[in-house]
Amino acid sequence: MPPALELPLPPHRSPRPPAEPNRAPEQLNTAEPGAAEAAFLTCCGSHLWARRLVDHRPYPDLDALLAASDEAAYDLPPGDLAEALACEPLRPVIPGQRPGQGTYTAADTALRAAHAAYESRFGHVFVICLDDVPPSQALNHLLAGIRARLANDPEEERVLAAEELRKLARGRLTRLVHEPNSPYVPV
Repeated sequence: MPPALELPLPPHRSPRPPAEPNRAPEQLNTAEPGAAEAAFLTCCGSHLWARRLVDHRPYPDLDALLAASDEAAYDLPPGDLAEALACEPLRPVIPGQRPGQGTYTAADTALRAAHAAYESRFGHVFVICLDDVPPSQALNHLLAGIRARLANDPEEERVLAAEELRKLARGRLTRLVHEPNSPYVPV
């Protein structure tokens, strides 16, 4: 993977794009297949998903790209879903806090315990898309989500995790298109 594309995935929160017209993802359409796949892999860690997006280029606009992303995500086999989950950050950054601040709160402790319980039960990291959650409510939403989903059976949770990954990928793809100078986009 080229060095410019080796940035970490955004932690469980995809940035909101600026309000813009539905523009074509030109850089993704014209990139060499390997570079486009590497850029897509920054949005979702499944190689199968990324190859599907590369194979269906060019995309006339963001909506077409997001539709292709959804289609590619809906039928990921279990191994490819596991591959994508393995690429997600181990622990989300709590919105409003900077990593390494050194201040641990009861919420931090509860979140770490909930993540450990989740990973122990399901064998992968907990993922949740917080795009539409105000930062002031993100921690509560995150804790409530992980606690509620701990009660799921493994198959039900696999379906929910796949849906959250699909939502995260949509937000990350939107960033690729709306921020043409983003280091996630191949040059």
